[in-house]
Amino acid sequence: MDTLAPLLSKLDPIIGPWLATARDWATSPAAWSQFVALVLAWALAVGLGRRLGPRLGALIAPKAEARGLIAQARRWSLLLLPLLVPLLAYGLTALGEAFTRSLFGSGAVIAFGKRVFLFLAVRAFVRDILTEPFLRLLGRYILLPAAALYALGLLGPITLWLESLTIELGNIHFSVMALIRGAVAGALLFWLGSWSNRQSADYIRAQDGLRPATRALATKAAEMAIFGAAFLLLMSIMGIDLTAVAVLGGALGVGIGLGLQQIAANFISGVILLVEGQTTVGDYVELDGGEKGTIVKMTARACVLETFDGKWIVVPNEHFITSRVINYSDQGSANRYDVSFQVSYDTDLERLAEVVLPAVEALPFVLKSPEGPDLELAGFGESGVDFTLEYWVNGIDDGKNKYASQVRFAVWGALKAAGVEMPYPHRVVELRQGAGA
Repeated sequence: MDTLAPLLSKLDPIIGPWLATARDWATSPAAWSQFVALVLAWALAVGLGRRLGPRLGALIAPKAEARGLIAQARRWSLLLLPLLVPLLAYGLTALGEAFTRSLFGSGAVIAFGKRVFLFLAVRAFVRDILTEPFLRLLGRYILLPAAALYALGLLGPITLWLESLTIELGNIHFSVMALIRGAVAGALLFWLGSWSNRQSADYIRAQDGLRPATRALATKAAEMAIFGAAFLLLMSIMGIDLTAVAVLGGALGVGIGLGLQQIAANFISGVILLVEGQTTVGDYVELDGGEKGTIVKMTARACVLETFDGKWIVVPNEHFITSRVINYSDQGSANRYDVSFQVSYDTDLERLAEVVLPAVEALPFVLKSPEGPDLELAGFGESGVDFTLEYWVNGIDDGKNKYASQVRFAVWGALKAAGVEMPYPHRVVELRQGAGA
């Protein structure tokens, strides 16, 4: 009991007036009359809610096939229907408050009833409307207790008490209330920032008229703007002077200039890549350093290449700016490849094109534009005549496509069907007998 005495003495200024008010209401006929008025207001609100709820739902609900912002807003409005009854009770009580004060000379019970109805609205909001787990957690452990304290008239005194409790860290002083306010505001702001970032990213990706690089740049710019605004707003809510943030930004700029040159260079190079759009996600590239593969991701620091065998190579963005880059594909552009083969010297070379080209042209992936398959005489070898067959395809000859293999099969089949011999090396050995033998 000795340990509880100091705590009770501190809470007495808060709880004492509330207990005195409760005793006065319990013995006052005017207070009981106001309680009856509150019950009637709630009953009337329930009756009106049962009649108006279905009609409002039918009026607000859009058609199932409706799309767009207005239809989405109407669907969101339907979620607010559970608030109808407590808000009607709050409105009816507010309309009758002036009459009650003139009739009874006091409206303290009516004011308390308004706060209770507001608490019921908050409770319905948390229980029936909030579906996001994080928001429901905040509503259950922050919003509901605050609404309950407000209904009991204790929110103001407890807030003042928390403001009086201060924490000191060197020359920095802040109250417990400021710490709580900053934690709640920070969590809510950065959740809202994450949600806004997802919505803006989905909207930007859905714009088919923009190049992929432009969409990626717009997504990153929106992300930086959203979280930057959230950070500055949080600093303002917590009462932190933004000039200190400016000084910190200046120091950070010096640090970037001295010790983070590579990171800054890669970041700026990434922005340049996104703006120019010469290389983008989906392109197959090869760098001077030997790295080659399909770009599957472009971040602020590096590009991720996926090789034919499924390995990922992380290449800093600076390498795409300062070194020579071969881009084999620009979002599905055509590429030319060739295969080589050899025929016997006894072959009718004038007729060879009529044998090979139709077989290659019949392959579904071989293009007729910008140029159809072309057969060229490459040289005269030791065992036969060398030919090169050039063809165009819409894509990259990689482990997934295997264009060259299918073309070689087509050439082999055409030559076999026409009876054209494909030579192999021969060696003639002459045995000479010596003159004295």
